Amino acid sequence: MLPAFFLLLQPAGAWEVVAFRVVCSLGVCVVLLLVTNGWRRLWAVIRTPRLLLGLALAGVVLYVNWQVFVLAVLGGDVVQGALGYFINPVFTVLLGVIFLRERARPAQWVAIGVSVAAIVVLIVGYGSVPWIALILTASFGTYGLVKKRLGPRVDAISGLTVETTLLVPVAIVQLAIVGATSGLVFGSHGPVQLIATLLSGVATGAPLLLFSAAARRLPLVSLGLAQYLTPVLQFLFGVLWLHEAMPTERWIGFALVWIALVILVVAARRRAPRALPASAESA
Repeated sequence: MLPAFFLLLQPAGAWEVVAFRVVCSLGVCVVLLLVTNGWRRLWAVIRTPRLLLGLALAGVVLYVNWQVFVLAVLGGDVVQGALGYFINPVFTVLLGVIFLRERARPAQWVAIGVSVAAIVVLIVGYGSVPWIALILTASFGTYGLVKKRLGPRVDAISGLTVETTLLVPVAIVQLAIVGATSGLVFGSHGPVQLIATLLSGVATGAPLLLFSAAARRLPLVSLGLAQYLTPVLQFLFGVLWLHEAMPTERWIGFALVWIALVILVVAARRRAPRALPASAESA
């Protein structure tokens, strides 16, 4: 639902939207810290330089992901944004091989090869490199890698609090630049746009925190399959509601990406035990 939500914030531009998204997300985190009395956990994270550095890196790639995604939505490229999240599982496998020294199985290498072929086809279909999709893939995949490295030492609320706190100065500079150039839209286009802007923190934080709660309760296979719902719904929203163009070359490219995902899912389910411990946690 995020593409539909961000369209409610128009006529605000992507830079203003993301700046308020950062500030409002921090506000949500502060409220959650007050409700859960999580200040001690937060302080433990802040006092550990290695964790703080990792969260700073996570904040940078998260900011890139947020900014590019909103630019895609408000620029009429929801389908290409969905493509980025379709490719992400395959890219995550590649990151695991390169940085975590995990061994990729033959089926995973096949999926990577099919995804590369899909990108080539999509370059032909778009007439240029689909940079939005590739940047979303790289940023979200890197964010997942960083959070994987940090592990359970950083809980979801503390992690998001630190990340958004570090991004607030960037958001303030963005708002100042937008205000000095084109002018801020906030508060000048009716109550719906105003309330939606203020709720951008909830729209951002709630899915992340609910995912964290689900990760502790669901088998990993179920959790992984559920994540494919996001790009599927975004793709359908872009094609059916926004009527974005889908020429034959793009359909072929998307079909190749979906084939790669099917290969990954089948391989994962064959190797998965009947019951997996629901002990994973993610931000």
